[in-house]
Amino acid sequence: MSSKQDPKNVEKAIEKTEYVVLDTTLRPTRWDDYIGQKHIKDNIKILLQAASERGHIPEHILFYGPPGLGKTTLAHLIAKETGRQMKITSGPAIEKVGDLASILTNLAAGDILFIDEIHRLNKIVEEILYPAMESGVLDIIIGKGPSARTIQLDLPPFTLIAATTRVAMISSPLRSRFSGGVFRLEFYSNEEIAKIIERSSKLLDIILEEEALKEIAKRSRFTPRTANYFLKRARDFAQVSPEGKQVSYGAGKKIIDKKTTVAALNMLAVDEIGLNTSDRKFLEILIEKFSGGPVGLKTMAAALSEEEATLEEVIEPYLLQLGLLERTARGRVATKKAYEHLGFELKKG
Repeated sequence: MSSKQDPKNVEKAIEKTEYVVLDTTLRPTRWDDYIGQKHIKDNIKILLQAASERGHIPEHILFYGPPGLGKTTLAHLIAKETGRQMKITSGPAIEKVGDLASILTNLAAGDILFIDEIHRLNKIVEEILYPAMESGVLDIIIGKGPSARTIQLDLPPFTLIAATTRVAMISSPLRSRFSGGVFRLEFYSNEEIAKIIERSSKLLDIILEEEALKEIAKRSRFTPRTANYFLKRARDFAQVSPEGKQVSYGAGKKIIDKKTTVAALNMLAVDEIGLNTSDRKFLEILIEKFSGGPVGLKTMAAALSEEEATLEEVIEPYLLQLGLLERTARGRVATKKAYEHLGFELKKG
């Protein structure tokens, strides 16, 4: 076999590489490209500008909210806006005090340390973080028993940006040390999601019909990450499936229409309001087996063969937001809207 590569294969590899790079560019790199969360953006801009004018580094910041709303993206934008290097880690990755000490001592002056899922940080490690955030020092205990002694190391000035989906699990002492602010990211409106999809479609070199764009937006659960996921799957469906291949072309780009988009989302088992198989199964069991409730969380978890945390954190929030579910003192109750959406007859009483 010849050691030389086929030029055609090389060309295909290059095209494939460019395509992968293209998919990773959906994350905004400028403030103007970051759609939504106006209140947070305005506060962050003032914080950064004021710190820059004083010649200081920005204060520590905490972002919290459901996954997929842009917490990590905001951290990247802050690093880009300030021209600082950002070191990225996560709460579960920092297992020992030595891990955190290694990260902090390797920071350069003005660097940004981003810790994702900070609520999963070991409590012993968390206590070492307090003086590092507040006084810029690292207290290390050497030895054990009567011979133990404390060494204090000065750290370069740095900014800690943290993100979490479970802010209640962060201790009050740690939360209070985010002097730059604690910001909650809210769900996006359909109009904001539509703008995000429109921007993403341009980056992915896709022509998306207006009706197709609206279809993705209304099923995206008010979350940009989900919207981008649906957009990519609609693109894949249009590219591969016989139904999608019948769609017309224009200027070398495939035009994705509403029919193709609906077919792609139906294949993912996502209905017209964004409910997936797990969401519908939850409501169907609640209505059919328990007459709409009230039902306790443990009972629902057993009936669905799911963990209680999965129901509380993954399934229920979106159902509550749409008004399909109520949480009462006696348990979960399906609303009239849930009956109507799934086509069940609402019994009197």
